[in-house]
Amino acid sequence: MSKTKSLLSAGLSLSFFTLCSRILGLVREMTKAAFLGTSKYADAFGIAFMIPNLLRRLFAENSISVAFIPTFKGYLEDSDSLDGKETIREFLSATITLITFLTTCVVLAGILLTPLIVRIFLDKDDTALLAETTLLTRIMFPYLIVISIAAFFQGVLNGVKIFSPSGFTPVLFNSIVIASTYILTPILTNNIEDSEIKSQMAARAMSIGVISGGCVQALFQLPFVIKTGWTFHFTTLRKAFSNPGTRRVMHLILPTIIGMAAYQLNDVVSTALAGKAGTGIVSSLQYSLRLQELILGIFAVSIGTVILPDLSGLAKKEMWSDFNAMLTQASKIMALISIPVTFFSLVCGEEIISLVYKSNRFSDESVHLTLVAFRMHIAGLFFIALNRIISPAFYAQGNTKSPTAAGIIGFGVNISLALAVVLLRNDGTGAGIALALSIASFANSIALFIFLKKNKNLDVKSVTMGTLLYALKLVIFSIVAAIPTYFLRNALLPAFENHGRLIGFGLPLFACAIAFALVGVLLLVITKDEIVRVIIRKVRRR
Repeated sequence: MSKTKSLLSAGLSLSFFTLCSRILGLVREMTKAAFLGTSKYADAFGIAFMIPNLLRRLFAENSISVAFIPTFKGYLEDSDSLDGKETIREFLSATITLITFLTTCVVLAGILLTPLIVRIFLDKDDTALLAETTLLTRIMFPYLIVISIAAFFQGVLNGVKIFSPSGFTPVLFNSIVIASTYILTPILTNNIEDSEIKSQMAARAMSIGVISGGCVQALFQLPFVIKTGWTFHFTTLRKAFSNPGTRRVMHLILPTIIGMAAYQLNDVVSTALAGKAGTGIVSSLQYSLRLQELILGIFAVSIGTVILPDLSGLAKKEMWSDFNAMLTQASKIMALISIPVTFFSLVCGEEIISLVYKSNRFSDESVHLTLVAFRMHIAGLFFIALNRIISPAFYAQGNTKSPTAAGIIGFGVNISLALAVVLLRNDGTGAGIALALSIASFANSIALFIFLKKNKNLDVKSVTMGTLLYALKLVIFSIVAAIPTYFLRNALLPAFENHGRLIGFGLPLFACAIAFALVGVLLLVITKDEIVRVIIRKVRRR
């Protein structure tokens, strides 16, 4: 029980900062919607930012979460002696050297090859759009270097169970991107009336904000890292590549790069297919995913980040009973959050999108394009959240091959379905591409649970059945809560339709959310839900 309370406490603390960053991330996307809408320059910016961001997820976040933190945690277990402390310093120095060298090489190569890369995603006949996307990509490519260094700092802090600074840095990043767009766009469009050129300049302003925000993310964490007492410096490449710690990290990373590449290639192929399918589909899919990631970022990533160091420690000590209990609790927490959110979003998705995005260049057509994608994306929310919890269970045991295989399976399912949709039934929206991603996430979840059974020390049946039964209960409760919410929505919308965006969509949405929540909470309290009881006890003790 103490482990559960510790998990919940740390998760709530990190979630607060992550909530701020995700809200600002949504504001950043709202800024993009206001300045770019679903225009071709919105697609250009989305593709240009996706390329370095994809590499960040693949190399920086992947390396830190699945390889660096478990290795660093292992060193910390033996850090009582002077030799142990020196070994850690050498490991950290070798790691920062390796990260900086490799990302710099990738960025230089990427900048040179950008004209060839962007052709994968866009119509080759639109030379002006290709040129603009190339420029935006080159502006943002160095983001990979600074954000990888920031990820290293985050790994050091998370390894010693300091989560707040890393949770706060995205707040700074999003604030800088938003500010850059609002400050630089008027400067770049001075005396320009053409709306297309204004959108073009706004995309450039946002790109400058991205690279500036990445630099601040790294610099902000540095004082907190220094405060931990773990100092490091650049060393020779020979020492960096030969260090036992970095060799172990690379050994752990290499298999996961394949799996993560398969997972991230979902985005690449989906974006490429969307870019060929028509103008606005790329940006509508990204607007939809941003809403989904708001939920995932607040809870799934937070809980996943918190449990990884604890799971690593439990695995090393072979405390499998506690390991099993923590994994089960985390999975149920994900179900408690994601399943009700899914049903509410299916009922009120149009109002959510209109309230968040509809302004200036984000038209009724933009709302429609985003809505059809959002409904398909949100259907897979629970499985994506669950994957963020189950994968760390493998990484904590030093097993990177199983999540890799699961990622490849998910990739195969997604690409097969997305290709079939685009080739056989292209309806001019991103609905089919979004649905393919949700089904692929479901396939990934099944594969992860199957592979988890290979560890004979874990009671996988207990984790699986406990999660499934709890999820089924929440599905039933959510359906019950969704019925009155649906009728309330239909009654309120006509009454407020001529009162502007904030009142016309905001008040009905707020009322529906209250109604849905009241019914859902009432059902949880009546049935004496176990997770709710843990949360209530925790709040009372505070």
